[in-house]
Amino acid sequence: GGSTVNCTLLMTKLNTQPARFKHFTLYGYWRSSSSWRVRTKLAASNITYKTVSKHLVKGEQKEGEYAASVNGMRQVPSLQFYDEHKKETVTLTQSLAIIKFLSRAYPGTLEPSDPVDVGFVEMIAEIINSGIQPLQNFSTCKEITQGSKEAMNGREWGAGKIKVGLDELERLVSARYAGGEAESNSDFCTGPGTSPTVADVCLVPQLYNARRFNVKVEDYPSLLRVEKACREHEWFKASHPDMQPDAVVAAPAPAAAEPLTKKQKV
Repeated sequence: GGSTVNCTLLMTKLNTQPARFKHFTLYGYWRSSSSWRVRTKLAASNITYKTVSKHLVKGEQKEGEYAASVNGMRQVPSLQFYDEHKKETVTLTQSLAIIKFLSRAYPGTLEPSDPVDVGFVEMIAEIINSGIQPLQNFSTCKEITQGSKEAMNGREWGAGKIKVGLDELERLVSARYAGGEAESNSDFCTGPGTSPTVADVCLVPQLYNARRFNVKVEDYPSLLRVEKACREHEWFKASHPDMQPDAVVAAPAPAAAEPLTKKQKV
């Protein structure tokens, strides 16, 4: 089973879904940061899709048909859709690869036009995707604790890696705000008065995770400035974990995160 998310309920229509690609299904988990990235891009591209939850803590991503034929890495997210031209079902995994496909199939959002900004955005995304998130993964922290016979605390180790990454992200993003411009709802990673990019799509879930690991996010004012603008943006509202069909709404919200009203599931 699954749940259908219709982004037209939450935002003005931006693109008409091309006839070639149909019947999107996102396999994910409400609190998975990689799934969150893809949900934001789906919202930005105005794509209606079905959600199929794979509970990571219970290990559902490692079981049955999903592990055998959808995602052999036993991870989320995975995006499936039907290609009308090739007459076949396509499965894509890895969040940034999925986002890149969607950007080619549904252009116009999350991609800056300036080549220097493109490089900057991809740098930010890769610092998070390759340099932070895998090191604080649930499975990684569990392996560290168990593999060291509890001589090391995996969560504390993961928190340290998050801090190293956020230190660098703050340095990079703060340079874009060196002009002292007043805060606005257009403050994104590429600087004041800009639009959301993949950098923002990766940053917001990483800050959420940082709070779960008790990292002092107050040490990163530029990143929090960007996060504030993102929280007010419809794409990020639609993709927030608390808004997902499989969300555990009774779970405590991360400190300093503004509460969201859970929308009606469709």
